[in-house]
Amino acid sequence: MKMHVHSRAAPRSAVKALVVDDEPYVCDVIARWLEIEGYDCSVARSGNEALDLLEEDTYELMVSDIMMPGTSGMELLEIVRQRYPSMAVIMATAVDNRDTGVRTLKLGAYGYVIKPFDRNELIINVANALERRRLALKSQDYERMLERKVRERTADCRRREEEIALRLVSASEYRDEETGAHIRRIGLYAALLAGAMGWGLKETDDIQVAAPMHDVGKIGIPDRILLKPGKLTADEFAVMQGHTFIGAQLLGHSDIPLLAMASEIALCHHEKWNGAGYPRGLAGERIPPSARIVAVADVYDALVHDRVYRPAFSEERALDIMAGGRGSHFDPEIFDCFLTILPDLREIRKQVADEVKTSRYAVQN
Repeated sequence: MKMHVHSRAAPRSAVKALVVDDEPYVCDVIARWLEIEGYDCSVARSGNEALDLLEEDTYELMVSDIMMPGTSGMELLEIVRQRYPSMAVIMATAVDNRDTGVRTLKLGAYGYVIKPFDRNELIINVANALERRRLALKSQDYERMLERKVRERTADCRRREEEIALRLVSASEYRDEETGAHIRRIGLYAALLAGAMGWGLKETDDIQVAAPMHDVGKIGIPDRILLKPGKLTADEFAVMQGHTFIGAQLLGHSDIPLLAMASEIALCHHEKWNGAGYPRGLAGERIPPSARIVAVADVYDALVHDRVYRPAFSEERALDIMAGGRGSHFDPEIFDCFLTILPDLREIRKQVADEVKTSRYAVQN
Protein backbone atom coordinates (compact mmCIF):
# COMPACT_ATOMS: atom_id res chain seq x y z
CA MET A 1 0.00 0.00 0.00
CA LYS A 2 1.31 3.44 -0.94
CA MET A 3 0.93 6.10 1.68
CA HIS A 4 1.62 9.82 1.45
CA VAL A 5 2.05 11.80 4.65
CA HIS A 6 1.88 15.56 4.22
CA SER A 7 2.30 18.20 6.91
CA ARG A 8 -0.22 21.05 6.79
CA ALA A 9 2.54 23.40 7.84
CA ALA A 10 4.96 22.33 5.12
CA PRO A 11 5.54 25.15 2.61
CA ARG A 12 5.17 24.53 -1.10
CA SER A 13 8.92 24.81 -1.56
CA ALA A 14 9.59 22.18 1.14
CA VAL A 15 12.14 19.47 0.33
CA LYS A 16 10.35 16.34 -0.87
CA ALA A 17 11.46 13.24 1.01
CA LEU A 18 10.70 9.56 0.53
CA VAL A 19 10.86 7.20 3.52
CA VAL A 20 11.23 3.50 2.73
CA ASP A 21 10.89 0.78 5.40
CA ASP A 22 8.98 -2.48 5.57
CA GLU A 23 8.11 -1.79 9.23
CA PRO A 24 5.05 0.53 9.17
CA TYR A 25 5.66 1.98 12.62
CA VAL A 26 9.30 2.91 11.86
CA CYS A 27 8.31 4.32 8.48
CA ASP A 28 5.59 6.54 9.96
CA VAL A 29 7.76 7.75 12.84
CA ILE A 30 10.58 8.83 10.52
CA ALA A 31 8.08 10.58 8.25
CA ARG A 32 6.54 12.48 11.18
CA TRP A 33 9.96 13.54 12.49
CA LEU A 34 10.86 14.88 9.07
CA GLU A 35 7.52 16.65 8.66
CA ILE A 36 7.97 18.41 11.97
CA GLU A 37 11.18 19.86 10.46
CA GLY A 38 9.23 21.07 7.42
CA TYR A 39 9.90 18.30 4.93
CA ASP A 40 7.16 17.07 2.58
CA CYS A 41 7.13 13.28 3.02
CA SER A 42 5.87 10.22 1.22
CA VAL A 43 6.32 6.68 2.50
CA ALA A 44 6.82 3.29 0.84
CA ARG A 45 6.68 -0.14 2.50
CA SER A 46 9.04 -1.84 0.02
CA GLY A 47 11.75 -1.18 -2.53
CA ASN A 48 9.40 -1.80 -5.44
CA GLU A 49 6.81 0.58 -4.01
CA ALA A 50 9.55 3.20 -3.62
CA LEU A 51 10.55 2.82 -7.27
CA ASP A 52 6.92 3.35 -8.31
CA LEU A 53 6.74 6.57 -6.29
CA LEU A 54 10.06 7.77 -7.71
CA GLU A 55 8.70 7.38 -11.24
CA GLU A 56 5.61 9.42 -10.33
CA ASP A 57 7.28 12.36 -8.59
CA THR A 58 10.60 14.09 -7.95
CA TYR A 59 12.31 13.71 -4.57
CA GLU A 60 15.42 15.40 -3.20
CA LEU A 61 15.87 12.99 -0.29
CA MET A 62 15.35 9.30 0.43
CA VAL A 63 15.72 7.58 3.81
CA SER A 64 15.70 3.82 3.30
CA ASP A 65 16.03 0.69 5.39
CA ILE A 66 18.63 -1.81 4.20
CA MET A 67 17.11 -5.14 5.23
CA MET A 68 13.80 -5.45 3.35
CA PRO A 69 12.11 -8.38 1.60
CA GLY A 70 12.03 -8.31 -2.18
CA THR A 71 14.13 -5.44 -3.46
CA SER A 72 16.61 -4.79 -0.66
CA GLY A 73 17.77 -1.36 0.43
CA MET A 74 21.16 -1.96 -1.19
CA GLU A 75 19.55 -2.87 -4.49
CA LEU A 76 17.28 0.15 -4.22
CA LEU A 77 20.29 2.37 -3.52
CA GLU A 78 22.11 1.12 -6.63
CA ILE A 79 19.05 1.73 -8.81
CA VAL A 80 18.45 5.19 -7.35
CA ARG A 81 22.08 6.28 -7.85
CA GLN A 82 21.83 5.30 -11.51
CA ARG A 83 18.42 6.79 -12.26
CA TYR A 84 18.36 9.75 -9.87
CA PRO A 85 22.02 10.70 -9.26
CA SER A 86 21.18 14.07 -7.70
CA MET A 87 19.08 12.58 -4.87
CA ALA A 88 20.50 12.57 -1.34
CA VAL A 89 20.14 9.09 0.19
CA ILE A 90 20.50 8.02 3.83
CA MET A 91 20.53 4.31 4.65
CA ALA A 92 19.29 2.86 7.93
CA THR A 93 19.82 -0.60 9.45
CA ALA A 94 19.42 -2.46 12.71
CA VAL A 95 22.74 -4.27 12.13
CA ASP A 96 25.83 -2.38 13.32
CA ASN A 97 28.27 -3.68 10.72
CA ARG A 98 31.22 -1.62 9.54
CA ASP A 99 31.47 -3.37 6.16
CA THR A 100 27.80 -2.70 5.47
CA GLY A 101 28.24 0.97 6.30
CA VAL A 102 31.30 1.30 4.08
CA ARG A 103 29.50 -0.44 1.22
CA THR A 104 26.52 1.93 1.41
CA LEU A 105 28.84 4.93 1.19
CA LYS A 106 30.74 3.40 -1.74
CA LEU A 107 27.43 2.87 -3.52
CA GLY A 108 26.72 6.58 -3.17
CA ALA A 109 24.74 7.00 0.06
CA TYR A 110 25.13 10.40 1.71
CA GLY A 111 24.76 8.98 5.20
CA TYR A 112 24.31 5.85 7.29
CA VAL A 113 22.43 5.51 10.59
CA ILE A 114 22.01 2.52 12.93
CA LYS A 115 18.67 1.63 14.53
CA PRO A 116 17.53 2.51 17.05
CA PHE A 117 18.42 6.13 16.36
CA ASP A 118 16.89 9.19 18.00
CA ARG A 119 15.22 12.07 16.24
CA ASN A 120 18.15 14.48 16.54
CA GLU A 121 20.58 11.98 15.06
CA LEU A 122 18.32 11.47 12.05
CA ILE A 123 17.61 15.18 11.54
CA ILE A 124 21.33 16.03 11.72
CA ASN A 125 22.15 13.33 9.15
CA VAL A 126 19.36 14.56 6.87
CA ALA A 127 20.50 18.18 7.15
CA ASN A 128 24.10 17.20 6.39
CA ALA A 129 23.04 15.06 3.42
CA LEU A 130 20.92 17.83 1.93
CA GLU A 131 23.70 20.36 2.41
CA ARG A 132 26.14 18.04 0.62
CA ARG A 133 23.58 17.65 -2.14
CA ARG A 134 23.16 21.43 -2.41
CA LEU A 135 26.91 21.97 -2.65
CA ALA A 136 27.30 19.14 -5.19
CA LEU A 137 24.54 20.59 -7.39
CA LYS A 138 26.03 24.06 -7.07
CA SER A 139 29.42 22.68 -8.08
CA GLN A 140 27.88 20.87 -11.07
CA ASP A 141 26.08 24.05 -12.14
CA TYR A 142 29.34 25.98 -11.88
CA GLU A 143 31.21 23.36 -13.91
CA ARG A 144 28.50 23.38 -16.58
CA MET A 145 28.63 27.17 -16.68
CA LEU A 146 32.41 27.08 -17.12
CA GLU A 147 32.15 24.41 -19.82
CA ARG A 148 29.51 26.47 -21.62
CA LYS A 149 31.67 29.58 -21.46
CA VAL A 150 34.69 27.66 -22.75
CA ARG A 151 32.62 26.28 -25.62
CA GLU A 152 31.23 29.73 -26.40
CA ARG A 153 34.67 31.34 -26.32
CA THR A 154 36.18 28.55 -28.39
CA ALA A 155 33.38 28.89 -30.94
CA ASP A 156 33.81 32.68 -30.94
CA CYS A 157 37.58 32.36 -31.48
CA ARG A 158 36.94 29.86 -34.28
CA ARG A 159 34.44 32.23 -35.94
CA ARG A 160 36.95 35.06 -35.71
CA GLU A 161 39.72 32.91 -37.18
CA GLU A 162 37.45 31.84 -40.02
CA GLU A 163 36.30 35.38 -40.73
CA ILE A 164 39.88 36.70 -40.70
CA ALA A 165 40.98 33.91 -43.06
CA LEU A 166 38.05 34.50 -45.41
CA ARG A 167 38.56 38.25 -45.47
CA LEU A 168 42.30 37.96 -46.08
CA VAL A 169 41.87 35.41 -48.84
CA SER A 170 39.03 37.40 -50.40
CA ALA A 171 41.23 40.49 -50.35
CA SER A 172 44.17 38.68 -51.89
CA GLU A 173 42.05 37.10 -54.62
CA TYR A 174 39.40 39.81 -54.97
CA ARG A 175 37.85 39.77 -58.41
CA ASP A 176 34.09 39.42 -57.90
CA GLU A 177 31.47 38.26 -55.43
CA GLU A 178 31.90 34.63 -56.46
CA THR A 179 35.45 34.49 -55.08
CA GLY A 180 34.23 34.98 -51.51
CA ALA A 181 31.41 32.50 -52.01
CA HIS A 182 33.81 29.92 -53.46
CA ILE A 183 36.24 30.01 -50.55
CA ARG A 184 33.36 29.93 -48.07
CA ARG A 185 31.96 26.81 -49.74
CA ILE A 186 35.36 25.09 -49.87
CA GLY A 187 35.76 25.42 -46.11
CA LEU A 188 32.30 24.03 -45.42
CA TYR A 189 32.70 21.20 -47.97
CA ALA A 190 36.07 20.20 -46.54
CA ALA A 191 34.87 20.20 -42.93
CA LEU A 192 31.83 18.11 -43.84
CA LEU A 193 33.92 15.63 -45.80
CA ALA A 194 36.57 15.41 -43.07
CA GLY A 195 33.89 14.71 -40.49
CA ALA A 196 32.39 12.00 -42.69
CA MET A 197 35.87 10.47 -42.98
CA GLY A 198 36.03 10.18 -39.21
CA TRP A 199 38.24 13.15 -38.36
CA GLY A 200 38.10 14.54 -34.83
CA LEU A 201 36.32 17.80 -34.00
CA LYS A 202 39.52 19.86 -33.65
CA GLU A 203 40.93 18.72 -37.01
CA THR A 204 37.55 19.21 -38.68
CA ASP A 205 37.35 22.75 -37.32
CA ASP A 206 40.91 23.41 -38.51
CA ILE A 207 40.26 22.29 -42.08
CA GLN A 208 37.15 24.46 -42.25
CA VAL A 209 39.38 27.50 -41.72
CA ALA A 210 42.46 26.19 -43.54
CA ALA A 211 40.80 24.96 -46.74
CA PRO A 212 39.65 28.43 -47.91
CA MET A 213 43.32 29.47 -48.00
CA HIS A 214 44.18 26.80 -50.59
CA ASP A 215 44.65 29.35 -53.39
CA VAL A 216 46.07 32.24 -51.36
CA GLY A 217 49.27 31.96 -53.43
CA LYS A 218 47.40 33.36 -56.43
CA ILE A 219 48.14 36.77 -54.96
CA GLY A 220 51.49 36.38 -56.73
CA ILE A 221 50.02 35.44 -60.14
CA PRO A 222 49.60 38.23 -62.73
CA ASP A 223 46.00 39.15 -63.65
CA ARG A 224 46.69 38.54 -67.34
CA ILE A 225 47.14 34.85 -66.49
CA LEU A 226 44.77 34.54 -63.57
CA LEU A 227 41.84 36.15 -65.42
CA LYS A 228 42.59 34.86 -68.91
CA PRO A 229 39.27 33.67 -70.39
CA GLY A 230 40.84 31.06 -72.66
CA LYS A 231 43.21 28.14 -72.28
CA LEU A 232 46.62 28.91 -70.80
CA THR A 233 49.78 28.37 -72.78
CA ALA A 234 52.42 26.00 -71.41
CA ASP A 235 54.45 28.94 -70.11
CA GLU A 236 51.40 30.57 -68.54
CA PHE A 237 50.39 27.30 -66.90
CA ALA A 238 53.89 26.95 -65.45
CA VAL A 239 53.50 30.39 -63.90
CA MET A 240 50.06 29.46 -62.57
CA GLN A 241 51.46 26.34 -60.93
CA GLY A 242 53.70 28.59 -58.88
CA HIS A 243 50.74 29.66 -56.75
CA THR A 244 51.14 26.43 -54.76
CA PHE A 245 54.68 27.30 -53.66
CA ILE A 246 53.75 30.92 -53.00
CA GLY A 247 50.81 29.91 -50.81
CA ALA A 248 52.86 27.37 -48.88
CA GLN A 249 55.56 29.97 -48.22
CA LEU A 250 53.03 32.56 -47.07
CA LEU A 251 51.41 30.14 -44.63
CA GLY A 252 54.40 28.02 -43.67
CA HIS A 253 57.06 28.21 -40.95
CA SER A 254 54.46 28.24 -38.16
CA ASP A 255 53.97 25.93 -35.19
CA ILE A 256 50.22 26.67 -35.20
CA PRO A 257 48.50 23.46 -36.37
CA LEU A 258 45.85 25.34 -38.35
CA LEU A 259 48.43 27.28 -40.36
CA ALA A 260 50.56 24.17 -40.83
CA MET A 261 47.53 22.44 -42.32
CA ALA A 262 46.74 25.46 -44.48
CA SER A 263 50.31 25.44 -45.78
CA GLU A 264 50.21 21.75 -46.76
CA ILE A 265 46.84 22.26 -48.45
CA ALA A 266 48.12 25.27 -50.40
CA LEU A 267 51.15 23.27 -51.57
CA CYS A 268 49.49 19.93 -52.34
CA HIS A 269 45.85 20.44 -53.33
CA HIS A 270 46.74 20.02 -57.04
CA GLU A 271 48.61 16.75 -56.48
CA LYS A 272 46.90 13.67 -57.93
CA TRP A 273 46.46 10.19 -56.50
CA ASN A 274 48.39 8.67 -59.43
CA GLY A 275 51.32 11.09 -59.10
CA ALA A 276 50.49 13.13 -62.22
CA GLY A 277 49.72 16.33 -60.34
CA TYR A 278 51.83 19.30 -59.34
CA PRO A 279 53.99 20.86 -57.98
CA ARG A 280 55.97 17.82 -56.73
CA GLY A 281 54.26 14.85 -58.37
CA LEU A 282 53.33 13.22 -55.07
CA ALA A 283 51.22 10.06 -55.27
CA GLY A 284 48.84 8.13 -53.01
CA GLU A 285 49.22 8.53 -49.29
CA ARG A 286 52.30 10.72 -49.70
CA ILE A 287 49.77 13.48 -50.39
CA PRO A 288 48.57 14.94 -47.07
CA PRO A 289 45.00 13.84 -46.23
CA SER A 290 43.90 17.46 -45.88
CA ALA A 291 45.03 18.21 -49.44
CA ARG A 292 43.32 15.08 -50.76
CA ILE A 293 40.05 16.23 -49.19
CA VAL A 294 40.37 19.76 -50.56
CA ALA A 295 41.22 18.41 -54.02
CA VAL A 296 37.81 16.74 -54.23
CA ALA A 297 35.97 19.72 -52.74
CA ASP A 298 37.76 22.24 -54.98
CA VAL A 299 37.16 20.37 -58.24
CA TYR A 300 33.50 19.78 -57.41
CA ASP A 301 32.92 23.46 -56.65
CA ALA A 302 34.85 24.60 -59.73
CA LEU A 303 32.84 22.34 -62.05
CA VAL A 304 29.38 23.30 -60.83
CA HIS A 305 30.03 27.07 -60.86
CA ASP A 306 30.92 29.56 -63.59
CA ARG A 307 34.57 30.28 -64.28
CA VAL A 308 36.14 33.02 -66.40
CA TYR A 309 37.04 30.43 -69.05
CA ARG A 310 33.71 28.46 -69.14
CA PRO A 311 30.14 28.32 -67.79
CA ALA A 312 29.13 25.94 -64.98
CA PHE A 313 28.45 22.27 -65.70
CA SER A 314 25.33 20.55 -64.45
CA GLU A 315 25.99 18.53 -61.32
CA GLU A 316 25.29 15.32 -63.23
CA ARG A 317 27.96 16.19 -65.79
CA ALA A 318 30.38 17.34 -63.07
CA LEU A 319 30.01 14.04 -61.23
CA ASP A 320 30.59 12.08 -64.43
CA ILE A 321 33.81 14.02 -64.99
CA MET A 322 34.94 13.48 -61.40
CA ALA A 323 34.07 9.76 -61.48
CA GLY A 324 36.59 9.42 -64.30
CA GLY A 325 39.25 10.68 -61.89
CA ARG A 326 38.49 8.22 -59.09
CA GLY A 327 41.73 6.40 -58.32
CA SER A 328 43.73 8.58 -60.70
CA HIS A 329 43.06 12.19 -59.70
CA PHE A 330 41.23 11.53 -56.43
CA ASP A 331 41.82 9.28 -53.44
CA PRO A 332 39.13 6.63 -54.11
CA GLU A 333 38.10 6.34 -50.46
CA ILE A 334 37.62 10.08 -50.11
CA PHE A 335 35.79 10.27 -53.44
CA ASP A 336 33.38 7.49 -52.40
CA CYS A 337 32.75 9.28 -49.09
CA PHE A 338 32.15 12.51 -51.03
CA LEU A 339 29.37 10.83 -53.01
CA THR A 340 27.59 9.80 -49.81
CA ILE A 341 27.35 13.40 -48.55
CA LEU A 342 26.20 15.04 -51.80
CA PRO A 343 22.79 16.05 -50.36
CA ASP A 344 24.57 18.00 -47.62
CA LEU A 345 26.93 19.60 -50.14
CA ARG A 346 23.94 20.77 -52.18
CA GLU A 347 22.49 22.29 -49.04
CA ILE A 348 25.76 24.18 -48.46
CA ARG A 349 25.63 25.53 -52.02
CA LYS A 350 22.10 26.78 -51.41
CA GLN A 351 23.00 28.23 -48.02
CA VAL A 352 25.99 30.19 -49.34
CA ALA A 353 24.02 31.38 -52.37
CA ASP A 354 21.32 32.72 -50.06
CA GLU A 355 23.98 34.46 -47.95
CA VAL A 356 25.40 36.15 -51.07
CA LYS A 357 21.92 37.31 -52.13
CA THR A 358 21.21 38.67 -48.66
CA SER A 359 24.57 40.46 -48.55
CA ARG A 360 24.03 41.96 -52.01
CA TYR A 361 20.54 43.14 -51.07
CA ALA A 362 21.84 44.75 -47.88
CA VAL A 363 24.52 46.65 -49.80
CA GLN A 364 22.01 47.87 -52.40
CA ASN A 365 19.56 49.04 -49.77
